[in-house]
Amino acid sequence: MGGFFGTIAVKNCVNDLFYGTDYNSHLGTKRAGLVTFDKEKGFTRSIHSLERDYFRSRFESELDKFTGNSGIGIISDTDPQPILINSHLGRYAVVTVAKINNMREIAQELLENRMHFSEMSANNINPTELVALLINMGDTFVEGINLVYRKVKGSCSILVLTEDGIIAARDALGRTPIVLGQKEGAFAATSETTSLPNLNFKRVRDVGPGEIIRLRAESMEVLQKPFTRCQICSFLWVYYGFPASDYEGINAEYVREYAGTVMGREDDTDADCVCGVPDSGVGTALGYAEGHNIPYKRAVLKYTPTWPRSFTPGNQSRRDLVAKMKLIPNPAILKGQRVVFCDDSIVRGTQLRDNVKTFFEYGAKEVHARISCPPLVYGCPFIGFTASKSDLELITRRIIQDFEGDPNKDLDKYATTDSPEYNRMVNEIGRQLGLSSVKFNKIETLIEAIGLPKEQVCTHCFDGTSYFFQDKQD
Repeated sequence: MGGFFGTIAVKNCVNDLFYGTDYNSHLGTKRAGLVTFDKEKGFTRSIHSLERDYFRSRFESELDKFTGNSGIGIISDTDPQPILINSHLGRYAVVTVAKINNMREIAQELLENRMHFSEMSANNINPTELVALLINMGDTFVEGINLVYRKVKGSCSILVLTEDGIIAARDALGRTPIVLGQKEGAFAATSETTSLPNLNFKRVRDVGPGEIIRLRAESMEVLQKPFTRCQICSFLWVYYGFPASDYEGINAEYVREYAGTVMGREDDTDADCVCGVPDSGVGTALGYAEGHNIPYKRAVLKYTPTWPRSFTPGNQSRRDLVAKMKLIPNPAILKGQRVVFCDDSIVRGTQLRDNVKTFFEYGAKEVHARISCPPLVYGCPFIGFTASKSDLELITRRIIQDFEGDPNKDLDKYATTDSPEYNRMVNEIGRQLGLSSVKFNKIETLIEAIGLPKEQVCTHCFDGTSYFFQDKQD
């Protein structure tokens, strides 16, 4: 996915920028970048790969070269950022959290208008540069950002560092978050509220869908009011949001525990203990333990000293191996026990299948899986939360293909909780993964746990329902 942090202050902002950006590290694995603006020195920028190291170790040694009272940083799952631009709007830097499905079409239109691309990597267009070129087509930043909203099919949230403050523009349907923080003499804009408290920022509010805000050291100006429709991604609360973070004022860990409690209360499976697959399954497991009235035990633990999350080999088989190496079973707890494991989701099923086999080898009597979200029946066109390139990489779609001879047949039936098709698919998932049983959180329970109206939450990957941004908002 990716996450960003920007801050502007009456004093030097470099330390806040460095640590605030670092608190978004769980959101991206590819690259990171920082850029500051100083009235004397101008813009200073640095970009590093995170594929073999942490953000902090990459940037700490060069912090002294950054100066200024304003800056933006990015943890990116895609392209090298920030991009520096010199245009009729002035000189500025930009970072994006985006998934642009129609990038080639937009690029072709820009090339036909005699614009060019310079930030090419492995012959691929840099999505953030594409966004910058669209912004440059406007007479103002607001006009240019609205062109981004109209052109991009997918999602795009933006931070722009200008010579006159930071502009924060949230995705037109609010699929990815931006939250504002404030302390004396400083403002911040970030993807995660987790970035704020240790830097003494107080959360002010979320930026609304399509809203555009300009931050200066001691003021906040609304350049464009929010649009009426919202479709914030439900997977923030299921998986990639940090447990201590709030989105629309709703805490991620609270949602996970609430949903787990409901699952545990409704489940009639006899079990001796429950364990969360670390890290994102822990909150659900804690709730499940309460709802099902069984103890929470750490039957599997995450080993991080030499396997940081940012280590993501390009080869799928190596990714699977790394995922396995991070999780260490505890035979003393597994042996002879009926264990429920809570995990955030099942995408391909490869990792869970290997884990289940290992748990039985270490003596587990029964292995049950309880999944925090409904089955992933549809690929996500809005957020890059998995590395899947095709819907057929989803275990659900492969099973539907086996059942129907067509991976796209009757998807609405397979996505409907407790329909005959849904139950058949879930049972087959359990069989293929070697589980004693598997149950998924109901979409109704997830929405109840989040606490927002269903129409304000994107659940496309579960049931195929979503809005697409249109020029005219209701």
